[in-house]
Amino acid sequence: MDVLVTVMLVVAIALVFDFTNGFHDTANAMATSVATGALKPRVAVTISAVLNLVGAFLSTEVAKTISGGIINEGDGGVAITPVMIFAGLVGAVLWNVATWYLGLPSSSTHALFGGLIGAAIVGAGFDAVNFGAVVSKVLLPALISPLVAGAIALLATYLAYKITKNASIRGSEAGFRHGQTISASLVSLAHGTNDAQKTMGVITLTFIAAGYQQSGTGPQFWVIGACGLAIALGTYLGGWRIIRTVGKRITDITSPQGFAAETSSAATILVSSHLGFALSTTQVTSGSIVGAGLGKKLASVHWNVVGKIAIAWAFTLPAAAIVGGLAAWAASQSTAGLIIVAVLAVAGGLTFYVLSRRHPVTHENVNEDSSAAGDADPAAPTEKAGASA
Repeated sequence: MDVLVTVMLVVAIALVFDFTNGFHDTANAMATSVATGALKPRVAVTISAVLNLVGAFLSTEVAKTISGGIINEGDGGVAITPVMIFAGLVGAVLWNVATWYLGLPSSSTHALFGGLIGAAIVGAGFDAVNFGAVVSKVLLPALISPLVAGAIALLATYLAYKITKNASIRGSEAGFRHGQTISASLVSLAHGTNDAQKTMGVITLTFIAAGYQQSGTGPQFWVIGACGLAIALGTYLGGWRIIRTVGKRITDITSPQGFAAETSSAATILVSSHLGFALSTTQVTSGSIVGAGLGKKLASVHWNVVGKIAIAWAFTLPAAAIVGGLAAWAASQSTAGLIIVAVLAVAGGLTFYVLSRRHPVTHENVNEDSSAAGDADPAAPTEKAGASA
């Protein structure tokens, strides 16, 4: 198949990934605000979409990490090919859609890296991957960032209740709900500076691998705009299943906790974007919410839900790598193989969408109890755990 056609396919599926990243990660910014009633669901996703788009234009450090750090360059140029990148994106998109269906806030970042790493190893060998950069720029931030964000949120929650202990409950709750409008907006802006960059980096890497762009250069302006729009559109449509899990099932969150969780998440993500770390905003947000749950006296954290989320985190990178590797093997065989991979990817995505319509979660029922809403979400806490959904 002509290189230009392959590159166009990569750009198309990269934007699809960005779209899935948007609706997958809407919960990162707005789940707590929706859960506490600080923002109405539709208003929340609209604000988040606009600020994700703005954030996409504020920084390109993460994009440069992906386009010039994760994949090695050999004597003849970048070791990975556009076909391999296409295959890696297939793995990332399918994992995103599968975890969205299950209502699990898995890492879109690790799905993307897993797919690319698996495809690169199968297509070009282990030397194609810069494992030093993977450890320093991906794995270490993944381990440290949820703990840092959680610790900050725990302290912030404790201080919030300590400082306002003499204020009326209604007055303090109202004040923190207003504050959540700002803090949630900051998370959305931070999300745009980090997650939107990842797809820009993939598209830039594709252009470099195909010889359409010089090595070491950053994303072109139209690439920044297209990726910003794709993630904004996905954010606006809202991943309501994951919003329910993050906002209602990790802990019974209140406005002070929501404000503390959002501010700690925004600070962690913005610092990481400035340093060029391709952070998992999902992990940061989840860690913040757990910390906020622990920071309130007698608050409960639904550890069975946290455990399921942690398992999804652990499996994300290797699972996406396996799918990306298999897709790379099939797509590299012939043009027919590439077409088959594309068809199977579309079929897989549509299958999960059709399954999701049996028990839809929308902006109208996102804050309802799962049983009342008829949702069969496997991430829901059990009665035995004594936790409300």
